[in-house]
Amino acid sequence: MLNRTVAATAAVVVLVALAASGCNRGPSKSSVTGGGSAGKIGIDFPRSDSDFWNSWAGYIKSDITSMKLDALPPTNSQNDITKLASNVQTLQAQGAKAIVMAPQDTGAVASTLDLLASKKIPVVSVDTRPDKGKVYMVVRADNKAYGTTACDFLGKKLNDKGTVVEFEGDLTSVNGRDRSDAFGQCMSSKYPNVKVLAEQTNWEGDVASAKLQNALNQGTVNGIYMQAGGVFLAPTLTLLQQKNLLVPPSDPKHIFIVSNDGIPAEYTAIKAGQIDATVSQPADLYAKYALYYAQAALQGKTFKPGPTDHVSTIVSIPNGLEDQLPAPLVTSENVDDPSLWGNQVGK
Repeated sequence: MLNRTVAATAAVVVLVALAASGCNRGPSKSSVTGGGSAGKIGIDFPRSDSDFWNSWAGYIKSDITSMKLDALPPTNSQNDITKLASNVQTLQAQGAKAIVMAPQDTGAVASTLDLLASKKIPVVSVDTRPDKGKVYMVVRADNKAYGTTACDFLGKKLNDKGTVVEFEGDLTSVNGRDRSDAFGQCMSSKYPNVKVLAEQTNWEGDVASAKLQNALNQGTVNGIYMQAGGVFLAPTLTLLQQKNLLVPPSDPKHIFIVSNDGIPAEYTAIKAGQIDATVSQPADLYAKYALYYAQAALQGKTFKPGPTDHVSTIVSIPNGLEDQLPAPLVTSENVDDPSLWGNQVGK
């Protein structure tokens, strides 16, 4: 009888220890489900003028169903920080106990985050890391790596010479700043003979097209870095077509182009030899883990910095934690990889 009691006690101790050791790990594949909800999840879509964000919105809607989550109908702030603040108030009034958002102006969102923190409503920020204001988790990739990857790709293709036009994103966004800073620093240190024309665009395709037109009028352009294919790809290809510069890599007039996003249209352009590479932002994983962390917050779960079990790393940031998801470079060599989310859309 005594031995059975000791054995039972030991088993309980082991189970408790295992539970304690696992509470701060990244989410496991089996744990990304609903169940045990402590409230509704409110979601704000950031914009609807980008193929990337429209794909993300589609994944969100699908995952809400497959994960059996209690979520409110999403709002859309249309790239307007004032509308985002209003939408958050609406979601809160409708009973949201956790919020998923993707603030495009990462500085101005601080007051909204402070308000939510005062009401003990946790926030998961997707793709962008707010400059200030408490967040439960940021679901993002390493955007500095985007800039460095683009720099190395173009620098090598151009053999450290020529002129590159860089379509900078909105510099009020940490993403625009991270990509621009990393690209500029890499070029100046590793490829100093490449002239970089850094053009602010505010993520607007018509602005990028106008500035590319001006650069082409002034001289030869050998490379282009598009910080967001979702808004820059179509106007760029249209302009290059008009200028008879949309030619394959084998043609001396070919302009080497590297993009960011990983949308299907970029893959089509890579296969056609119109652009050369893109960094695939994982829209599918952005949706999956944004919802996972929102649910985890409602359930009172906590996490610590370190590697997760989904090939990412959680890092500390001044106002919370950030799960940095993988974002691979896609070229003609791996553009058909079925694991890329851009190859799964519509299937």
